[in-house]
Amino acid sequence: MSDRTNIETWLRPALPELVNEVIASVQAAVPAYRVLDRNVRTGVRQALDGFIELRDSGATTRIPGREVYVQFGRGEARNGRPLDALLGAYRVGAQTAWRGMAEAGEHAGVEPHVMYELAEAIFAYIDEISAASAEGHALEQSLAARAELERRRRLVEALLSDPQPAELPRVAADAGWQFPDRVAVLAFDPRATERVGARLPPPALVANGCGVIPDPDGPGRHDELRRALRDTRGALGPSVAIDDAAESARRAHLALEISDADLVLADDHLLDLILARDTRLASDLARRRLAPLDELPKGQRSRLEETLRAGLDALGEARPAADRLHVHVQTVRYRLGQLRDVLGDALDDPQERLELALALRITS
Repeated sequence: MSDRTNIETWLRPALPELVNEVIASVQAAVPAYRVLDRNVRTGVRQALDGFIELRDSGATTRIPGREVYVQFGRGEARNGRPLDALLGAYRVGAQTAWRGMAEAGEHAGVEPHVMYELAEAIFAYIDEISAASAEGHALEQSLAARAELERRRRLVEALLSDPQPAELPRVAADAGWQFPDRVAVLAFDPRATERVGARLPPPALVANGCGVIPDPDGPGRHDELRRALRDTRGALGPSVAIDDAAESARRAHLALEISDADLVLADDHLLDLILARDTRLASDLARRRLAPLDELPKGQRSRLEETLRAGLDALGEARPAADRLHVHVQTVRYRLGQLRDVLGDALDDPQERLELALALRITS
C-alpha cells in the first residue's frame, strides 16, 4: 500500500483542524448543538480516528467500538436532544469531514479514484455510526418511558390504597404529579390500559384498568373520557378529595359491573350500587319478596310483574300505570286485583312496597 493510498500518512496530520471544522459546522447548522461539551469533541476525534483505522486495516466489518456510539446515543437522549438533531449533526459532520479530507488528499496528491472510494466509505461509515447511536437513543427512550410508566403505576396504586401509604407525597413527587383538589376514578377493561392512557392528556394517571382523573367535573371532561373510551366501556366514580380516591375507585368498579353504557356515572346509579354491593343479600331479598308469584304460569307471572312495577312507580294509581304499559286502565285494575290476591297486604305496607320495588329492580 503506497503512502498516498494509506490515509494515515496524509490525513492524520490534518485531524486537529478537521475536528475544529466539524464542530463549528455542526454548531452553526444544528441549534441543539450550539453549546457542546468536551465529550462531543472527544467523540468527533474518536470517530475520525476510527475511520482512519478502519480504512487502513482494510476491514469490512462493523465500525470499531460500535458500543461507544450506542452509549453516545443513550447519553444524548438523557440530555434531552432529539434523535433528528443527532442524525442531522452526523450528516453535517460527515459533509464537513469529507470536504476537509478532499482538501488534504488534494494537497497530498492522492489519486482521484482513491478519493472517490474514500467519499463512499466515509458516508457509509457515518451511516453505521448513525444507526448505532439511533439504536442507543431509542433504547434510552424506551427505558425512560418504562420507568415513567412504573412510577405512575406505583402512584396509582398508592392513591387507590385504603388507607393510603404515608409515603404518598414522595411517590407523587417521583412521578412529577401535583395533588389536585378533586379527583374521580375511571374504571375500564385492564386490557385497554395502553389505549386509554394514550388518549387521556396529562395530568390524568392511568394504570391497570384505572384512571385517576383530576378536576373530573371540569367543562368537557365527560366528553374527553368518552373519546378515550371509544372502543371499550368505562365507569366514573364520584368526585372526591384525594384521601377518598379508593372509595371513588370502588364505586366505579361496581358501576362498571351493572351497566352496559359506554360511560356510566356512578353517582347516577347509587341505588344500583347499594344492591350490587352485596349480591347475595340482594338475591335473597328478591327471591323472598317475589316468592308468592312462583306458582303462577310463566306468562301470567311476567304480566303481573310488569304491572306491579308500573303500579309501584305510579304510587298505586291505575291510570298512569296503564299509560306506562300501553294497556286499558281496566286491564291494570284487574291485574292489580290479582296481585292483591297473591301478595296480600304487602301492597299496603310502605316497607314491603319498598322491598317489592327493590326486588323487581334486582331481577330486571
